[in-house]
Amino acid sequence: MSEQQQDFTASKPDQRIPVSRWLVPALVVVALVALVFVSTGRGGGEKPVAAPPSASQSSAPAVDDGTTGNIDVSVGRRKAGDPYAMGKVDAPVVLVEFADYRCPYCVKFATDTKPELIRRYVDTGVLRIEWRDYPMFGEESEYAALAARAAGRQGKFWPYHELAFAEAPRQGRASFPRERLVEIAKRVGVADLKRFEADLADPKIAEEIKADIDEGRRLGVSGTPAFVLNGRPMVGARPLEEFVAAIERLKNQR
Repeated sequence: MSEQQQDFTASKPDQRIPVSRWLVPALVVVALVALVFVSTGRGGGEKPVAAPPSASQSSAPAVDDGTTGNIDVSVGRRKAGDPYAMGKVDAPVVLVEFADYRCPYCVKFATDTKPELIRRYVDTGVLRIEWRDYPMFGEESEYAALAARAAGRQGKFWPYHELAFAEAPRQGRASFPRERLVEIAKRVGVADLKRFEADLADPKIAEEIKADIDEGRRLGVSGTPAFVLNGRPMVGARPLEEFVAAIERLKNQR
């Protein structure tokens, strides 16, 4: 299978993340297409106002499959025991999600669409969902990402993740001061709260988040939520029907 790469959108995240000073490699024509796509509002995604990154010729070949473009299908890690993934390692379809806990469009996907995808496809072995942290909106976005992973060290990543989204507003951005992070941990049953608070400052967790950001930037992700579905990009909180149609089309293609 050939390597493929695609820009998702054309603007950059808030530059509070340590890796925020890179440029995203992309085909010039793809970047222009992405600009048009975002400007029409079709994506339903959240992005800060920022100048678009410079585009340069990619060394990887681009292939047009009739979507907005392709990227490397191997983006799915398929790692056994991955605490930030759900579904069978060998599921025929992998949905990689780049998102921010403070993004209202991410909230919409997490509360309206993901539960049904889990019921229909994850629980039946068709779909694997892999989470990628992509905190875009300042320190509280970063804190929420750290907290969910700290809870994950005690087996509570998905309960923490789900509650953080479930109680977030549909408009505006959720607030995640430290006391709220600890409160959510208590409510989802994190057993050792002292360990949880210590893990919030563990540089290894920060490095995991940075690795997700690195991956997203390499792929051209600059708005949330953004998805990679068996190598095909999908941008924004699309309707459930679009995810269902794509999964049905892809599940028998292997």
